[in-house]
Amino acid sequence: MFAIIRRKHLIAALAVLLVLAAAPAVIHRAQGASVPASVQPSGNWGLSFQTEGEPPVGNATAEDLRQYDAWYVGDTTQKTIYLTFDAGYEAGYMPSILDTLARHQVPAAFFVVGHYLEENPDLVRRMTEEGHLVANHTYHHYDMSQIAERAVFEEELRSVEELYASITGQQMQRFYRPPRGIYSEENLKMAQELGYQTVFWSLAYVDWLQDDQPTAQEAFDKLLPRIHPGAVVLLHSTSLTNSEILDELLTRWEEMGYSFAPLTDLV
Repeated sequence: MFAIIRRKHLIAALAVLLVLAAAPAVIHRAQGASVPASVQPSGNWGLSFQTEGEPPVGNATAEDLRQYDAWYVGDTTQKTIYLTFDAGYEAGYMPSILDTLARHQVPAAFFVVGHYLEENPDLVRRMTEEGHLVANHTYHHYDMSQIAERAVFEEELRSVEELYASITGQQMQRFYRPPRGIYSEENLKMAQELGYQTVFWSLAYVDWLQDDQPTAQEAFDKLLPRIHPGAVVLLHSTSLTNSEILDELLTRWEEMGYSFAPLTDLV
């Protein structure tokens, strides 16, 4: 959770803290879960990989999510990858990541929080100028499933929109990723009512631990056999490993017959 709170958002932040204190977290861990009948009322996004090269099973089906304008995978008949990054803070690797994406002419989506926008306006402008999608990861990176008040939920998203507009002079396209993948059915409804597409993922790996980064081989062992048609890939821009392997990773995916599309094509 990010502690930097702008004065104009103090009331909203205090309201969120009251909500979080009043309601215990309800987390349904679905790692290894079977195909569910419907969207869980509250959950922690999870995947079960059952066949190499095939899309994983999520703890909600693509069809169930779609009724809320929510997604985790694209067209599973097309060898297309939707590449996304979560950016909670700048670890110094974003320039290299952007350079690599430019060399491969790969579009990406960057889900950013308020802190990232405030501290890195030049990088945000570069993302936009180079044709990438800058998307909403909420202002404070709270557990959004614990926010019951629509006004507070909306403020978390609107604050990011306003910052992005002040930096780039453009309106932010309405794509939202719940922090840590924690969601509730009510959150999905609120995001939809605000005109947002909620985006989960169908491929990720443990790349966010700064003091325990995977080796390149460990990363390839996860990211190559599990890639699949229509994959929505989540990487963290704070990962040194990701910055170092990205050029080879994109090349190897391309050699496997995959192409890359912007997240806007997903919906």
